[in-house]
Amino acid sequence: MHELLEQISSGLAVGAVYASLALALVMIYRSTDLINFAQGEMAMFSTYIAWTLVNAGVPFWAAFVITLATSFAGGLVIERVIIRPVETAPVLAAVVVTIGLNLIFNSVAGWIFTYTLQEFPSPFPDRPLLGALITTRDLGVIGVTLLMLVLLFAFFRFTSAGLAMRAAAQNPQSARLCGIPVGRMLMFGWGLAAAIGAVAGIMVAPVLFLDPNMMGGVLIYAFTGALLGGITSPVGAVVGGLIVGVTENLVGTYLIPSQLKLTVALGLIIVVLLLRPNGLFGTAVIQRV
Repeated sequence: MHELLEQISSGLAVGAVYASLALALVMIYRSTDLINFAQGEMAMFSTYIAWTLVNAGVPFWAAFVITLATSFAGGLVIERVIIRPVETAPVLAAVVVTIGLNLIFNSVAGWIFTYTLQEFPSPFPDRPLLGALITTRDLGVIGVTLLMLVLLFAFFRFTSAGLAMRAAAQNPQSARLCGIPVGRMLMFGWGLAAAIGAVAGIMVAPVLFLDPNMMGGVLIYAFTGALLGGITSPVGAVVGGLIVGVTENLVGTYLIPSQLKLTVALGLIIVVLLLRPNGLFGTAVIQRV
């Protein structure tokens, strides 16, 4: 029983990272109906920015804030310069653009920082708690994710900018008639998603070690969490990410070799698409023809 509870608690910590990246995927999908396949590599590049700042002597949390601000600005630029010109193009064209961004970020990171594994410091000490059921590092990662979810909820629920972003994402035509700058709101959404993804990268880097390919598998798990929770639901993204993290740990410990854990995520994607395409919290879209 102790081992089971330990696997569940560590799965929640890993799932919190998946939830953060899934949340970034949902943010962009709600704004543009587009899956950003470069989200993982954007998070990786942001993590390298934080690593560079920490190695330069900047305190961790100061580097964290600077990285989030830099990532936010980078997301604005990407939406304005790269995504907006193809927003009226066929969906496949936009998908190819995000795949191209994925490759560009990976290659540029390898060119600048090399493909050598780097250690990334954790902001939380790795001490056991509750009879070694969970560590302070795992608890810190879960806490950061939950805090981010609360802040996002408050932003979208109680601020004028958050309400404008929701209106622009749900009904751009009506939002324009109400005087909301839809283009600016969509750009802001990309910036916010880039900052959220940076949190995921910074939280997972101490566990995976830092290298340009570290977010490849994480993106698949995050995508699974987003689909499981509902690609249109921020709360669903967090719940789905946590479920995927726990499921991955339990299945890898008790059912299959750990090398095959990625197949669990792929299997969940297939099951969700077949049985419940809208996910646990997603909403069905009804179109008149």
